[in-house]
Amino acid sequence: MENNLLNIESKKEYFIQTFGCQMNEEDSEKLCGMLNRQGYVQTENKEDASIIIFNTCCVRENAENKVFGNVGDLKKLKKKNKDLIIAICGCMMQQKGMADKVLEMFPYVDIIFGTHNSYKFPEYLARVKQSGVQVKEILNKEDKIVEGIPIERKSNVKAFVTVMYGCNNFCTYCVVPYVRGRERSRKPEDIENEIKDLVAKGYKEITLLGQNVNSYGKGLEPHITFADLLRRINKIEGLERIRFMTSHPKDLTDELIYAIRDCDKLCEQIHLPVQSGSSRILKEMNRHYDRDQYLKLVRKIKKEIPNVSISTDIIIGFPGETEEDFNDTLSLVKEVEYDSAFTFIYSRRNNTPADKMENQIPEEIKHDRFNRLLEVTNEIIAKKNSTFEGKTVEVLVEGPSKNDPDKLMGRTRDGRLVNFTGKTENIGELVNVKITKAHAFSLIGEEI
Repeated sequence: MENNLLNIESKKEYFIQTFGCQMNEEDSEKLCGMLNRQGYVQTENKEDASIIIFNTCCVRENAENKVFGNVGDLKKLKKKNKDLIIAICGCMMQQKGMADKVLEMFPYVDIIFGTHNSYKFPEYLARVKQSGVQVKEILNKEDKIVEGIPIERKSNVKAFVTVMYGCNNFCTYCVVPYVRGRERSRKPEDIENEIKDLVAKGYKEITLLGQNVNSYGKGLEPHITFADLLRRINKIEGLERIRFMTSHPKDLTDELIYAIRDCDKLCEQIHLPVQSGSSRILKEMNRHYDRDQYLKLVRKIKKEIPNVSISTDIIIGFPGETEEDFNDTLSLVKEVEYDSAFTFIYSRRNNTPADKMENQIPEEIKHDRFNRLLEVTNEIIAKKNSTFEGKTVEVLVEGPSKNDPDKLMGRTRDGRLVNFTGKTENIGELVNVKITKAHAFSLIGEEI
């Protein structure tokens, strides 16, 4: 009888949808790990699920609207299946008053929790199933760092590993410090042990995550910097590649640049968000550097790591941005020549200083500038990709190509996406690929 009950339980399915950044993705992997440990299996069909989870983002208004739309669509499904459990978590729920707003709009939601207490999800789930109660628990202050949470990785080749949580920078446009809390670093031995376990399972590449990885180590005893951590991880046998994100320019030290230069497993790729090319706007954003300081840093990086690729984030239409400020951004983009760029239209966020600023930019001006910026960035990226035609590059084979199932896909050390013809038995391995054609956002090649 016990075995039959266990089999019934093991067939229960859950659906999870993740909005936002890589840290949200890793949070979802942990939620999946907790559910899998309880005998649940993941489904891509909401109709089959007994639990539906939305892990939310609040960086931009568009992400919030998508969540509202998705939760609204579940009303009919909940009426059809009264045992369906709906959970909403993540950054959006951490905003002041948002959880109550969601429950008022969608009273059929069963569980709401924030970013600081996601490890308690099994407890919340048990309370709903056993007592039929509605659970809402949002911690206003960051909780302790909990180690050993089970995690279900999306890939068998590469993995995210969080090294620190939170942010102390308080950029005037950003809600992250309010929803992710202050900076807290994991102990280096815990990070190393997690990576060693991943390597033992066959993983070849890890990406270290943090809102500002350059701040890693503050408050830890004995003292350790992010550069120190990278050098320690670089010694782990069996690990092939190390990446990290995101770096704040104000905290990127010479020591860190030298670590990237010296460590053979560290990929020659740096994500360095500039946000604006105007010193005046950067000051209004509370970024703690100006245009000249940023460009000086870029020149230093390129000098020490000649084959480095640099990516960035850029916000268009920040309050008070003039045509001159925008042209400063365009000229900076042309000078740096980014290998890739994530460009965003400024989105007002409640309870941030920028939301209260005067001179909010009209939408039509924002979109016009955004399109002009895209034209410049895309032209530069395409030009840089074209230089790879005829070259042979090292690629970590991740699996079948999403665009062409007859091809494989992977990335170069500097982060470029490559779709290529090759052997499926080499998935998870490093191979040499000759680039035959360059597209704007990817390379085409043949394994040799």
